[in-house]
Amino acid sequence: TVAHSTQNEKSGSHKQHRPFVFAPAKGYFLMKQVIALTGGGTAGHVTPNLALIPSLKEAGYEIRYIGSYNGIERKLIENAGIPYDGISSGKLRRYFDLKNFSDPFRVLKGYGEARKLIKKYKPDVLFSKGGFVAVPVVLAAKHYHVPTIIHESDMTPGLANKLCIPSAKKVCCNFPETLKYLPEDKAVLTGSPIRAELLKGDRLAGLQYTHLSAARPIILVIGGSLGSVKVNQAVRSILPRLLEKFQVIHICGKGNLDESLIGTAGYVQYEYVDSPLKHLFAAADLIVSRAGANSICEILALRKPNVLIPLSAAASRGDQILNARSFAGQGFSEVLEEEQMTDDTLLNAITDTYENRRKFVEAMEKSHLNNAVHTIMELIQAVQ
Repeated sequence: TVAHSTQNEKSGSHKQHRPFVFAPAKGYFLMKQVIALTGGGTAGHVTPNLALIPSLKEAGYEIRYIGSYNGIERKLIENAGIPYDGISSGKLRRYFDLKNFSDPFRVLKGYGEARKLIKKYKPDVLFSKGGFVAVPVVLAAKHYHVPTIIHESDMTPGLANKLCIPSAKKVCCNFPETLKYLPEDKAVLTGSPIRAELLKGDRLAGLQYTHLSAARPIILVIGGSLGSVKVNQAVRSILPRLLEKFQVIHICGKGNLDESLIGTAGYVQYEYVDSPLKHLFAAADLIVSRAGANSICEILALRKPNVLIPLSAAASRGDQILNARSFAGQGFSEVLEEEQMTDDTLLNAITDTYENRRKFVEAMEKSHLNNAVHTIMELIQAVQ
């Protein structure tokens, strides 16, 4: 049974006319809580939000998502059945680009649109995963005194989150090294929220999906959401030698299939894998991956021995290199930096990691960063 508050709107308040939900076990009405989620631009700015949604629903939250008009986040969130609102978004660049002259106006427009949405939905709390679309949303939440929790995935905060941190109540992070870059009274080491479904894979289902054998170890190669040309080329270059001992599942990215390798015994390739991915993780004995923060946190949660090949500093701000080095320092991963990658170094890294796989698994089992959803849910309740 749902009733509505008839309390008069107070000046500056964002919680008026909040619906109430009857709780039979308690025998009285409870004010229904509303949470707004934001973040976008890449899949990495969305998947942690997706990981939180089941727990938020279970806790009874009404969930709203604010993202860009046509970003990758829109499809992912709408597919999850969550109401979505788009706002204007511009990129805040550190380098010269003609769009630097027009994008500030897009950001200002987005701020105005975000304020209208915050006023309309009156959330009790905002959870922001970052990306440039999050900046106007966080500032709009601050205007209406809505407490904000930010999650920073990488070792050092990106520009968007740097702009948002002063407006936040708490800032979650994945790495112990990140704490020194954050305000001491706001920083919380949580790890990254992991989609629970990834932990429910079945090895046999993975073998059936790939038509591989249980008799030989399996390497799962993941180059990122768009695939990695350099990782793809390197793996295929040593494929005959790899297949002497291993089988290979290769998720190579859209448009990156090698037709000449179709039908190769012990080798399967996919542009993209959706729901069966959990079964491929379960089937894998070792993972070769880029070092995006969300990807490596999923590997940690799955306790899979892994070789990380971070995106080079020449092609990024170097965050993947820092992420990978942190995991190597904690004993979770073997790291092969792109500049040092040759046929021999890649083959040796894979072989050595597999031979010492138990050491990596034991280190991951000791990690305290595997309960991020629970920790963040507690923070969401605490800041209201």
